Amino acid sequence: MNLYISAAQLWEELKSNHLAKYGAVTAATAITGLVLLRKWIAGGVCHSHVRLDGKTVLITGANTGIGKETARDMAKRGARVVMACRDLTRAEKAAAEIRRSTGNANVVVRHLDLASFFSVRQFAHEYIATEDRLDILINNAGVMMCPHSLTEDGYETQFAVNHLGHFLLTVLLLDMLKNSTPSRIINVSSIAHKGGKIHFDDLSFNRTPYDSLVSYRQSKLANVLFTRELSRRTKGSGVTAYALHPGVIRTELGRYVEMRHPVVSTLLSIPALLLMKTPKQGAQTTIYCAITEGLENHSGCYFSDCRLMEPALEAKDDLAAMRLWDVSAKLVGYKEED
Repeated sequence: MNLYISAAQLWEELKSNHLAKYGAVTAATAITGLVLLRKWIAGGVCHSHVRLDGKTVLITGANTGIGKETARDMAKRGARVVMACRDLTRAEKAAAEIRRSTGNANVVVRHLDLASFFSVRQFAHEYIATEDRLDILINNAGVMMCPHSLTEDGYETQFAVNHLGHFLLTVLLLDMLKNSTPSRIINVSSIAHKGGKIHFDDLSFNRTPYDSLVSYRQSKLANVLFTRELSRRTKGSGVTAYALHPGVIRTELGRYVEMRHPVVSTLLSIPALLLMKTPKQGAQTTIYCAITEGLENHSGCYFSDCRLMEPALEAKDDLAAMRLWDVSAKLVGYKEED
């Protein structure tokens, strides 16, 4: 056996060991960094253990994405969950899965098409006739950056679905919410409300070129302004209202963007897996606003990552909020005696 080693061999071995250790340290650092990045992206978590036995929660768009995860969480807490959805087949499938995973059989599906005022009124009428309470209303459903189109009532789809439909649903169920106090209304908005503007003179882009992002921002700003005015009008009634940004989430909401830009979407799909929240993570702020005790003094406020946040200046315009309420009521044909 050769007990000697040349200087060159020794150097190569030392270098090899150094590179191996360097590689291991680099890999460990990268993994740690990735874990921390994912934790930061995941954002806040609702840690409340509040039970909702005997309570009824109504969630729009609850068959997929953060709506489904919100429904699952409410069911786990013992609530009666009413899933208000347009696609009944998918909704029934989601409801069955939620019943199995939570052990709560009190999860029901009702048809609701927010693009149709007739459907909204029919849903509200049936809900009032068949349910005895409404403790939490979560206006979660929405569309994002879809091509220009008008609803059957003649209004631009994003503004109609994201705001007008939920506005009508809420005001029609407001008496039931007041009879179930303390109760809450949660409006899922977006950080996209920043930079938004309510185009009172052309809400449906009939006279100006349609821009899907401008329209989306308008609808999300409307969500926050509606929450603000709703809070003012329900002050002292036991009903409170909250708006929120759920985060950037991997859901079907971005399907129109993917359809319009398939190549870019494909290239960004892998980074997106790392840089976007999961639906469960995205549902946390909705859940936080729905159940966290002590939020009553923050009615009308805006939340993100389970924290109180400052909305855009445009979202704190009380005159715009009051005007939006009046215009919305007129557009949906709602009068106080409804």
